[in-house]
Amino acid sequence: MRVIWPILSGLLSVQLAFGLLAGYVEGWSLGDSVYFTYVTGLTIGFGDLTPGHFVSRLSALIIGLSGILFTALVAAVGVRALQEANDDPPR
Repeated sequence: MRVIWPILSGLLSVQLAFGLLAGYVEGWSLGDSVYFTYVTGLTIGFGDLTPGHFVSRLSALIIGLSGILFTALVAAVGVRALQEANDDPPR
């Protein structure tokens, strides 16, 4: 269970790095870049910030795919925690 935190933080770091790259290419502010990363990583995609350049579109694709992986890992950790809680005998 301990090995999951470096993986999750690594995924978040990758998402943020690609979000900042997209923001730099598009000329967005730091806040807009982080917001774009959050919205794209959760695959919400409001559409208020849309990448226009190839590099930023590729970054959005990487952010979205890693966001799906991040969500799946968080769900797996939750399921595992519930399984372990079920396996413990009542006290």
